[in-house]
Order: sequence, then C-alpha cells, then structure tokens
Amino acid sequence: MSRIKEFNLPDLGEGLTEGEILAWLVKVGDTIELNQPIVEVETAKAAVEIPAKWAGQVQAIFHPEGSTVEVGTPIIAIDTEPGAGPVEQSTTGAPATDLPTPSAASLAAVEVAPTEGAVEPGLIGGPAPGGRTAVLVGYGPRTTAAKRRPRKGAAPAASAPAAVPAAPVQHSPVPVVPAPVQPPPPAVNGNGRSSGPVLAKPPVRKLAKDLGVDLSTLTGSGPSGSITREDVQRAAAPAATEPLTVTSPVSSAASFGADREQRIPVKGVRKLTAENMSRSAFTAPHVTEFLTVDVTRAMKALDRLRGRREWRDVRVSPLLLVAKAVLLAVRRHPMVNSSWAGDEIVVKEYVNLGIAAATERGLIVPNIKDAGRLTLRELADAMTDLVQTAKAGRTSPADMSGGTLTITNVGVFGVDTGTPILPPGESAILAFGAVREQPWVHKGKVKPRLVTTLGLSFDHRIIDGELGSKFLRDVGDFLADPEAALLAWT
Repeated sequence: MSRIKEFNLPDLGEGLTEGEILAWLVKVGDTIELNQPIVEVETAKAAVEIPAKWAGQVQAIFHPEGSTVEVGTPIIAIDTEPGAGPVEQSTTGAPATDLPTPSAASLAAVEVAPTEGAVEPGLIGGPAPGGRTAVLVGYGPRTTAAKRRPRKGAAPAASAPAAVPAAPVQHSPVPVVPAPVQPPPPAVNGNGRSSGPVLAKPPVRKLAKDLGVDLSTLTGSGPSGSITREDVQRAAAPAATEPLTVTSPVSSAASFGADREQRIPVKGVRKLTAENMSRSAFTAPHVTEFLTVDVTRAMKALDRLRGRREWRDVRVSPLLLVAKAVLLAVRRHPMVNSSWAGDEIVVKEYVNLGIAAATERGLIVPNIKDAGRLTLRELADAMTDLVQTAKAGRTSPADMSGGTLTITNVGVFGVDTGTPILPPGESAILAFGAVREQPWVHKGKVKPRLVTTLGLSFDHRIIDGELGSKFLRDVGDFLADPEAALLAWT
C-alpha cells in the first residue's frame, strides 16, 4: 500500500459540486494529526474548515488559495509514514506519461506487420509510445500481420522478392483512372470546431446551462480539447462595446466603456442566494400583508428584563420578543409552519426558526433547531451564538439546513418593512421593521409612541388570507402587550 495518500475535496452536503479554497492552514513539510483542520473552503453556503483524514506529513498542495476546485479532485498529498525514511520515486507517484516497460514475453507475442501493411503511428495496431501496440480497450494486440485494404484507384505495391528477374517492360497505353473521390469534410461550426460530441465535465455543462452558453459552439482549451469553466465564462462575457460619442455644443459625452465597469464573479453564498430566491419567487405564489403595531409596552418590558440580575449578561434586543411572538403564534396556527410537497402538505410539529443574517460574504439564514422548546433565556443565548457565528463566517451547512420558518430583521438598516421572499421549502417569513417614535392615538389622545411595521409573506397554496391575517394579528398582539399575551396563551 502506498505511503502517499491523496485527499480529495469532499462533498460537504446537499449536492455540493465545487468549492473555493480560501486559506491553507498547513504547508508542505508540516506534520499533521488526524482530524486536524488543514484547509478552509468556501461552499455555496458557508466557509468550512476541512479536517485531515490521516496523520502524517504534507508532501504536496495541488491547488493554491483562491482557486475553485470540483468535488472529488485531489487537493493535498499526505505521507502517512514519514518515519519510514525517504519516499521512493515510485511511491510518490510517477507522471501519467511514464508507462511500464513491456516484458520480452509480451513483445514476442506481437508480430510486427511488414512494411507493405504497416499502420501509421497512433492508429489501431500501429506503434505507440514505449514500444507498445495501440489497441482498442478490451481487445488485446493482434498476433497476425495487420494489413490495410488497398485504396481505390491506387496501384498495388510489388510483392515479389528482389531475387526474381523483372519481366520485360510492355509499352502499352496507360489507362486513365479517375481520381479517387474524397469524402466530404466533417461539418464544422462557426468557430471551426468539428460538430462531434462535446467534451465537458458535468459541472461545466451545468455552468453553461445556467449562463445560456451553447457548448457546441466553443473550442475547448482543456485536455483532449475538452471545454473548461474558463471557456464557458469567456463565452458568456459580452464583448466590450465601443464607447458612444455624442457631439455636444458644450462638451463631449462621458465614455461608458468596459474600463468603467466592475465584473464580480457570482459564486458561493451569492450564487446560492440567487438560485434559491429565483426558484422560490417563481414557484410559490407569494402574498404579503402588513401590520403597524404600537410596541411601547414591549420596549418597556425589555428594559425591565435587562434590569434583572440574572439577565444582565444576556444580549436582549427587540428581535428576541419578535421571535418569542412568532413561536407562540405558531402554536395557535400550526399550518403556518408547514411546507408544500406536491400532492400533500407537511405540517411540522417542530420549529427550526431561521434568522436572516447579513455577512461580508452575503445573506445567510441559519436556524435555531427546535426553537419552540426553548425558554426565553435559552432562546436569547441561541440567537446570540447564531449571530456571532454568522458574522465570523463560521456557520456550518448543517446550521443553514432544515429551516421551517424565518424572521428577517430589516429594521437594523433603518427600513420600515419589506416584502420578503420565502426561503425554499418554507411557507412563511416575517419582516421586522425599524422601531420609531411616531404620533399615535393612545387612550383617545395623540401621543408619541414607539411603533413598528411587520410584513408577512406566505405561500398562498398553503396559507389563505384568513390564516395569514390571524397569524400576523397574534404576533402583533404579543408585541403590543407581551405580559397579557403570555397570561392568555400559556
């Protein structure tokens, strides 16, 4: 068994096809332990540290930082027995072109065809590098002389031995032989490429489909003429247009050429978000309702909660009360926490509460598993850990999978509310707007009160107007008077 083991980029979950290497945590020559993090990879959902499958010494790193690698591609080589002495050349892996030398017995079994029937190099039955005979896979070399059928119209070569005297030359008229008919050249496309099968890996084909690129029109730059990701991306990028020049009596118009444009590759979290939002927006029929609520009492309740000794070290925010309101409203209206499954609706008795988080890498939605079973203190701690982990870029794919209902806090950006798009597989999402001091009619008088606006988007295949309105009304009632709602509902 070879000492050198190549570690392939694993599938980190949910159909991952590729990942970008953000940072190598080891270098060539380092001694590593089993399960030690060796590389940080950005997937479509998160940045993940991948641990080593073996202990040993790093022999080679195959891809630099910043490169995109397909799942199953070797990324690092590890010597699992570094104390066994120097690694032999054969152990480290010879190049693919260094083929084993055939034995004398195998060479003796192959009869070389005479010059008359010799086959050109590279053809079946002809010579190949290393003294081998080129054969079709699974058919082995022929042990008889390989002869080619004489071409039509060509004079046969003389086969008599040189010792036989030549016959007297007969001067007879040479018959006129029509020129051989050449087969028509293969059909080519506009780029001069043969219209045969297209060589491209599945991830490249998927990229071409997403970008609307016809692979048959491309000329591959990869091995054996295969089409690479770079070929597809170059074809998808529109050609730079000449800047328009408009004559003006005062001054010439500004140039709008490609030199004043920035092109940002769509990958990672941004790519996944785009795919999910497009699929959800054009699959689930969205309906959005709005409710403006006086949350003055809820804000006062938060102040009293912060003043308690056991809550002084806990991060308490208005979002905590919104999350609690949503969880209590789900108990009263379980159908809101469901998903569409084609010919049936799946109503879930657990709530994996998603909290949308804006990070430097884009928008992600990690979720708190079984949040309905948590106390208010446990919910506060879980939300704090979730947000801190997301901002640090350490959210795992498992934490972003399996969400059942989501809250997006657009109020932190000073926005009143919005019409959020449903995450795929969920039937409702609540937008929580900014809390502002506004004039409000309270006890028959106009007074300044703390007011917010809620926006609930839901899947109209599952949730009709009545159910969506009752759910949103319950969330608003809790935020308007949390103490009374807790006494009435629990």
